[in-house]
Amino acid sequence: MDNDTTPHGFILLGFSDNPRLEIILFMVVSIFYMITLVGNITIIFLSHTDSHLHTPMYFFLTQLSFLDLCFTTSCIPQMLVHLWGPDKTISYLGCAAQLYIFLGLGAAECVLLLVMAFDRYVAVCRPLHYAVIMHPKLCQKLVFLVWVSGIFGTLVQSPTTMKLPFCHHHQVDDFVCEVPALIRLACGDTHINELQISVIGSIFLMIPLLLILVSYAQIAKAVLTIQSKEGRSKAFRTCSSHLLVVFLFYCSVTAVYIQPRSHFSQRGGKFLTLFYTVVTPTLNPLIYTLRNKDVKGALKRLFGKDRMDREELRA
Repeated sequence: MDNDTTPHGFILLGFSDNPRLEIILFMVVSIFYMITLVGNITIIFLSHTDSHLHTPMYFFLTQLSFLDLCFTTSCIPQMLVHLWGPDKTISYLGCAAQLYIFLGLGAAECVLLLVMAFDRYVAVCRPLHYAVIMHPKLCQKLVFLVWVSGIFGTLVQSPTTMKLPFCHHHQVDDFVCEVPALIRLACGDTHINELQISVIGSIFLMIPLLLILVSYAQIAKAVLTIQSKEGRSKAFRTCSSHLLVVFLFYCSVTAVYIQPRSHFSQRGGKFLTLFYTVVTPTLNPLIYTLRNKDVKGALKRLFGKDRMDREELRA
């Protein structure tokens, strides 16, 4: 089969063979994207303006919301354009930029979820030393590590992926330019790329997930030693939201990246890609707000203050 190592652009097929499904997906993705924007911007705004939320937990939650905003914005607007009309093309530079940003932010989120698990471990298992351990300088260093990890992850995998000998038709069987879909498009030898993705997957997926599970095993032991029912309930609420976010993110991403050339990844991967690019960033702020008394309190104080200001102006 002919190949072209420096294509002018790619065709993102998505579900182009099913126009009715594309219309439905356009409406669903649009709604989810709006909820993602509103939810994550609200969390960032509350965490910065409400003094009750000036804690390490909400500092890291703000970083997660910012990551989700960038992650979804790097691919959803382009996805909506392709779902709406017949044009499915994306330029080579556009595809490369999307891949670099998409992969970097994804790697950063994996590390951030581990950092958040460490924060919950200290809060539950070392409550008396929490303020000393999780001081502002350490939090800033951990966030710096998150972003550096994302840059490292994308600079290792993205350049070699974009240099693959792509097949001449340049048809990517996915919604976005991501590594597994581009590997499937290659007509040449991809063993090095598949080895790279396995190594990167181990570093950014399996190792953080293992450490998160170890952290929560220790948290579970500590929770069981708490005597009061109220204390156990508070500890459970504190950790359950983060654990649910970890489960949703890691399960979908691991299924796509663990076997980039598998038959399952080719057929079911598109739905999983939709899940972790569209659904998960939408659920994250809902999970943290609906199950979190501090965020609910901040919302009540915000709207209560607005009502008081309006009443003072009327008076």
